[in-house]
Amino acid sequence: MPTHPPPTSSEPWWKTAVVYQIYPRSFCDTTGNGVGDLEGIRRHLDHLVWLGIDAIWLSPFFTSPMFDYGYDVADYCDVDRLFGDLATFDALVADAHALGIRVIIDWVPNHSSIDHPWFVESRSSRDNPKRDWYVWRDPKPDGSLPNNWVESLTYGPAWTLDQTTGQYYLHNFLPQQPDLNWANPGLKTAMLDTLRFWLDRGVDGFRMDVVHMIGKDPELADEPPEFVGLPHDILNEQPETHVHLRDIRKVLDSYEGDRVAIGEIPLFDLDLMAGHYGDDDELHLVFNFPLIFAQWDASQLRNVLTTTLAALEPRGAWPTWVLSNHDFPRHRTRYGGSEAYARAAAVLLLTLQGTPFMYAGEELGLLDAVIPPDRVRDPAGRDGCRAPLPWTAEPPHGWSTDTEPWLPWPPVPEHSNAEVLRDDPTSILHLYHSILALRRDTPALRLGGIGMLQTPPGVLAFQRGDGPEAVTVVVNFTEGHMPFDVAGVVALSTTRPANDEFDGMLHPDEAVILR
Repeated sequence: MPTHPPPTSSEPWWKTAVVYQIYPRSFCDTTGNGVGDLEGIRRHLDHLVWLGIDAIWLSPFFTSPMFDYGYDVADYCDVDRLFGDLATFDALVADAHALGIRVIIDWVPNHSSIDHPWFVESRSSRDNPKRDWYVWRDPKPDGSLPNNWVESLTYGPAWTLDQTTGQYYLHNFLPQQPDLNWANPGLKTAMLDTLRFWLDRGVDGFRMDVVHMIGKDPELADEPPEFVGLPHDILNEQPETHVHLRDIRKVLDSYEGDRVAIGEIPLFDLDLMAGHYGDDDELHLVFNFPLIFAQWDASQLRNVLTTTLAALEPRGAWPTWVLSNHDFPRHRTRYGGSEAYARAAAVLLLTLQGTPFMYAGEELGLLDAVIPPDRVRDPAGRDGCRAPLPWTAEPPHGWSTDTEPWLPWPPVPEHSNAEVLRDDPTSILHLYHSILALRRDTPALRLGGIGMLQTPPGVLAFQRGDGPEAVTVVVNFTEGHMPFDVAGVVALSTTRPANDEFDGMLHPDEAVILR
């Protein structure tokens, strides 16, 4: 019997959607410069339609000097020429909408680029009108840093001295990413206007980068001794953030079409994470990171699922689930490279109650690329999971370049590409296609409640929905056959044909969906 209740009818689109993250630099290059672009995304929308994707989330494509590859924004309301222009973006949105695909874009509210005109003004003098649009502080009386905060990418100090004015500016990420000061009404208004700019162009929502950071302790107090050395972004929880989130939500709610606010909140206290949903007046969805940090282990994953659902249920908050993204090694790599694990993980991710987020290339079973020292680009070592997607078997693998792409290809691109896998009905690509089709056609998998089932060690199982439409999902995390006494017809399996009666014995590493 499901313990986490299903939502009511007439729910917003994002509750039933499967969202597909695209890292534009790595999706497809159409200009020959080795960097993916917006036109490359347009040209492969048919792949996403066939796969069964409901929405795409585009990592930043804004004007940027690219110290953090787009997360250092120099203009919130324009497209970097590497990726195209506003006309290309508008065409992408129009084409996606015509195909029934929603478009979510990344929004970076905590920090800008040092090249942003706001910061250029802010650093010019202590009395500049935009000085307080960023966070400036004098050194301590002994000449030391304003506090002991640590930034998140290289684990260095979160402060840099600006020689022009003799003050430090705060950056919870790279020194090229100064933190914005949301306590300043002018800055806040300007940032809300950037949301309106893209909403007016038809975007369906925003993935909001470390949005829990926009409220900060007014005293900027030192971290307590037990947290010294930890990056501040995993510790920041301030009441002011929730005030700002309610104002952000009002902007989205003023537009038609269920525009969605999705927050990246890397707080490891699930109750604090859940608090950013508010009383249905802050974020619509919050990323749930513990699934990324769990090993491929039945007991660990059961604990992640049960504790997450327990934290969300009192608020009536809708879960999200993600196994990979642009910041972490791909889950197949984390699980040791096993395709069997990757196939079972696909079933798990796409059958849980909530909104699943796929990362481009999961459907191809991609592993992280091996990055030689002379090809390293990212200061935080995240290049491997950002390798370019291969579309065809022959080099340059569907990219419009005879030169090397910006990063090396992932392993075996001559096999792990959309062309070859599309032609193989037994491939992991077809498995994703089949799961998404089953999910789309099965109300219990889209909006049904969820209840965990008793299982032998090494097995995870849950029921979605109630009554005759109920579906049971079982995953065997062991390399042996495991008995599991449940009746049902196989709707989908990673190892056996569909439509047979389940025989009560799980195959090694099998995931199965039973009607």
